[in-house]
Amino acid sequence: MKLQTIACAVAIATGGFFFSHVINEAVAATETAATTKKIVPTQEQALVSRQLATLVDRQHYLNQRLDANTSKRILDFYLDSLDPDHSLFLAPEIEKYQKSYGATLGAALKAGDLSGPYIIHEQYRNRLKQFYEYMLAELKKPQNLNQPNVVIETDREKAPFFKTEAEQKAHWNKMLVSQLINLTISKEEEQAKQKALKENPELANGQDLTGPEDLTPVQTLTKRYTRQLERMSRVKSDDVLDKTLNAMTLTYDPHSNYFPPVDAMELNRQTTLQLEGIGVSIRPERGNEDYTKIETIVEGGPASKSGQIKSGDRIIGVAQDGEKMVDVIGWPSNEIVGLIRGKRGTKVTIQLLGAGASMNQARTVPLVRDVIQEEDSGVRSRTVEITRDGKKHTYGVIEIPSFYLNYRARRAGTEYRSVSEDTNNALKSLAAQNVDGILIDLRNNPGGSLEEVARMLGQVIKSGPVVQIRDGNGNVNVFEDTDGGAQTYAGPLAVMINLASASASEIYSAAIQDYERGIVIGSTTTGKGTAQVQLDNLAHGQATLTQRKFYRITGGSTQNKGVVPDIKLVDIYNEAFGERKSKNALEWDTIPTAPFKREGSVQPYISELTKLSQQRVKLDPQFKYLEKRTAISKKADDKKTAVLDIEQRKAELKALEKQTLDAENLRRQETGLKPHANWESYQASLDALAESRAKMKANKRPPLAEEEAFVTEAANVLFDYHQLNKNAVVK
Repeated sequence: MKLQTIACAVAIATGGFFFSHVINEAVAATETAATTKKIVPTQEQALVSRQLATLVDRQHYLNQRLDANTSKRILDFYLDSLDPDHSLFLAPEIEKYQKSYGATLGAALKAGDLSGPYIIHEQYRNRLKQFYEYMLAELKKPQNLNQPNVVIETDREKAPFFKTEAEQKAHWNKMLVSQLINLTISKEEEQAKQKALKENPELANGQDLTGPEDLTPVQTLTKRYTRQLERMSRVKSDDVLDKTLNAMTLTYDPHSNYFPPVDAMELNRQTTLQLEGIGVSIRPERGNEDYTKIETIVEGGPASKSGQIKSGDRIIGVAQDGEKMVDVIGWPSNEIVGLIRGKRGTKVTIQLLGAGASMNQARTVPLVRDVIQEEDSGVRSRTVEITRDGKKHTYGVIEIPSFYLNYRARRAGTEYRSVSEDTNNALKSLAAQNVDGILIDLRNNPGGSLEEVARMLGQVIKSGPVVQIRDGNGNVNVFEDTDGGAQTYAGPLAVMINLASASASEIYSAAIQDYERGIVIGSTTTGKGTAQVQLDNLAHGQATLTQRKFYRITGGSTQNKGVVPDIKLVDIYNEAFGERKSKNALEWDTIPTAPFKREGSVQPYISELTKLSQQRVKLDPQFKYLEKRTAISKKADDKKTAVLDIEQRKAELKALEKQTLDAENLRRQETGLKPHANWESYQASLDALAESRAKMKANKRPPLAEEEAFVTEAANVLFDYHQLNKNAVVK
């Protein structure tokens, strides 16, 4: 049998200098740093446990008590959140936890007693430490990468926990071999890609496509596991609290969530388009995962005003006001973001290393955090042209990323930004250009303010109800358009949706569909038909709690089923992330219809519009490509095992790559582009495209050809509808 030999050198960073150590030394040094420390909850954390548990028990939509049955489910959620593939805890340990905490966990959380989850988390950290140490020890031994008769389960979410350590470690060994196979193949593919770039530099399109560090698969895994061990020393009480309280809230539904203080900042950013920080975006450095670099700088933010920070600078340290500098080399970007963000007016110092600079050239820059307005993340409008019957027709496109509204600024009486105002301005601007129709693009829009949805619907309908809302006691309120009949835009309208359109997006598209005010085009939405109240006055962090459920004005809920488009196009997403696959998602149901008057006539034309659309889509190179790519991805996703034989894995991957490359090259041929010579040149071109787009502001990135195909088809559908409607009137 062919054996994978082991190299024993690993690079670690200490005090800004790099040293080479054998694995034994690296592991020994890390074990000392990563010894599992005792973590205990603070008084604030105990208080927020009492607060949130009481609110969930009394005010959640389901009116479900935190009794023994609910407690058992909370414990199951908690254990699954720590060990999702059931490879760390053993079955006897699970039984012990169920016996000790299963029936009483809910009552304990209501009393602010977090001891049970914290004890379990300590055992989890100990086991995780054992796992990393075991894997590092096994990496010193030869590993057999040619086992054609051995497979590993790649999806163990529903698999039973292992009964014995022997079973568990046998699985760990399989994991190690599988990872080494993946890394070996990836390294070979990266080498082939770098060779292609060297032979044809034009493939890089002016971008820096430097490859990763030249490490063997064993060295790479050793470095990763060593780093994971080191990260364990940074686990905080908030991390344990996060898992604990979310296990409780998620037992009720997928959208009741707890957010520790750092995560609460991100929640506020998404809903207000504001954040408190220094005004930079960061990402891992290409070719060296040890470093995180500054990608863009927000004009007018603290970083920009300092004049000392440049795009491309590496962040190597962060210090809070009056505290020591924390070395962040090797840290994940999200953890560095957590250190940099903070309340307005507080101080933070970052240590930077310029591109190509040595450690002795590092510089420190003190900054005062401020409110950063994300100007490039709001509504964006543009036009698209189509040619029909030899004539050009122009349609407006309004891309709405979320239904944002800065509630706090509005309450404070200060200037604030809202999606309804931005959309209203876009509607006016496009109408003034005499466009033939307007496409409202809600693809990938996760939702937001219900108040903003009502305002925005009022801009395109005359008057009437927009959504019905039922609380946990069965009381139904009808949310009305309250603008007195004012209508910003009354022309032809279409709404674009997909599986990532959720909540407020579904209310908007459902109302347009029910009023027959426009045509809904795309793929079925997420099915998130619940409303959450944001709890921002908790003792520690914030939370969202589901208290209401949305219903269309025709009576059906948007929950679970989502909104089914009038004209269906290819769904590029994996259905697994939609509401219909979520644990504990609330069920679909109906209530009586609210009185309303339809404002158009769309349904009589859907059959003919679908026929015309399918004829175009069948011949369109972009849609043909997307259909093939979606089928390839689904087939790969459906595979739940992997063979532990590198030659078989290579063969499987090559077959997958050939299918993907064939689909891409067919698209290129049909659109007048030169086909890629091989897989390596294709991957290099994708990398170059990703690099160039990452450097652009969101509102400056041109749409990809496959994305724009949906917009063009929506415009064609709207043109067809206008023609059919006009012909019907003439008759």
